[in-house]
Amino acid sequence: MKTAKYAFVRTLPVMAGYLVLGLGFGVLLQTKGYGLGWALAMSTLVYAGSMQYLAVDLLAGGASLVSAALMTLMVNARHLFYGVSMLERYRDAGPAKPYLIFALTDETYSLVCSGEAPEGVDQKRYYLLASLFDQLYWIAGSAAGAALGSVLPFDSTGIDFSMTALFLVVVTEQWRASRDHTPALVGLGVSLASLVVFGADNFLIPAMVGITLALTLLRGPLENREREEADHAGI
Repeated sequence: MKTAKYAFVRTLPVMAGYLVLGLGFGVLLQTKGYGLGWALAMSTLVYAGSMQYLAVDLLAGGASLVSAALMTLMVNARHLFYGVSMLERYRDAGPAKPYLIFALTDETYSLVCSGEAPEGVDQKRYYLLASLFDQLYWIAGSAAGAALGSVLPFDSTGIDFSMTALFLVVVTEQWRASRDHTPALVGLGVSLASLVVFGADNFLIPAMVGITLALTLLRGPLENREREEADHAGI
């Protein structure tokens, strides 16, 4: 119970965002002619946030499977690098490991990587419950949006920006919680450089590769700095 309570409290900010974002997705899906069943199926089986928003236009526009696959790879390529960084944390997760991999969204990643759980909280079970709670929030929001969209008129203009808004909130919270802003600055710098070089339609994968390489090279100095700060705090 202590682990479940801790996971619930930690996921409350995500719940606030996911209910609203899921609501927007459900409404947008409904306005394109896809009902509650589609919302539940996509949020349960796809569960890909921004890609679900894009999938609405792909479905409505009759995009080919190849186009949909390439777009999904472009949008979700960052999860390849998330996955590499989670190898150690999920190594002994047991039967829950496949679900943990499936449910690793940006916001869940930030919760899992935000530090060690307090005494009395099962770390591995916390990973599972935080992932599960986050997905349930998303499913609930999506279902509510689809249901409301079928009975109430909505202007869906600008709804697809809500994922960007949540990402900015997560980045802000991570910035405030961290003493070392080097990873965030590296990510920002490499992303801007990739945007200039490759353009808005093609910068995502080069940016992810560049960030991964840069942080790999900086891993040693960053870990040394973290140990020095921890030793200093201990004194």
